[in-house]
Amino acid sequence: MEKRIANIHRRTGETDITMSLNLDGRGKAEISTGIGFFDHMMDAFTRHGLFDMSLKAKGDLHVDGHHTVEDTGIVLGSAIKEAVGDKKGIRRYGFFVLPMDEALILCAVDLCGRPYFVMEGAPFTAPMVGGFDTELVREFFYSVSYSAAMNLHFRILSGTNAHHIIEGMFKCFSKALDMATQKENRITDVLSTKGSL
Repeated sequence: MEKRIANIHRRTGETDITMSLNLDGRGKAEISTGIGFFDHMMDAFTRHGLFDMSLKAKGDLHVDGHHTVEDTGIVLGSAIKEAVGDKKGIRRYGFFVLPMDEALILCAVDLCGRPYFVMEGAPFTAPMVGGFDTELVREFFYSVSYSAAMNLHFRILSGTNAHHIIEGMFKCFSKALDMATQKENRITDVLSTKGSL
């Protein structure tokens, strides 16, 4: 099987980010963003999706974490899009419902080539988790969805602890994405009546 690996480098006046992503990995992660909780979330995404990822991000953290988190989302979305390639033979759709203590998260993905992002449900109960601004969760996943050109939907079905909700979202997304990118022997082309995605 052809290796589905992407190597992305994005540099701006605010961030310098390098990522390697292997969709057919074993959950190995080497993550360094300068934001401890965000490192933890990216590690969880990698391990639970059984992807391999190397990520080094340097950003203007003296301002805040916004540019680092948002631009990492852009890079991850770009890596997903490149690694998936022409999408022939993949399932295209993925979904998962993930419990994490009191939190219950639903995530659905469509690798359709059209960006759209929806996030609904319980609001975050804390403005920060460690050194991570909870407002950046929406910014991150919005950036992923648009750079990857995917539909990405979240429903926070329950939850009171911001750490649990956010970690549940990253893990749930990884499981849904793993399902969507899996090869299916019965699909010989792309899964679309249009013949392309």
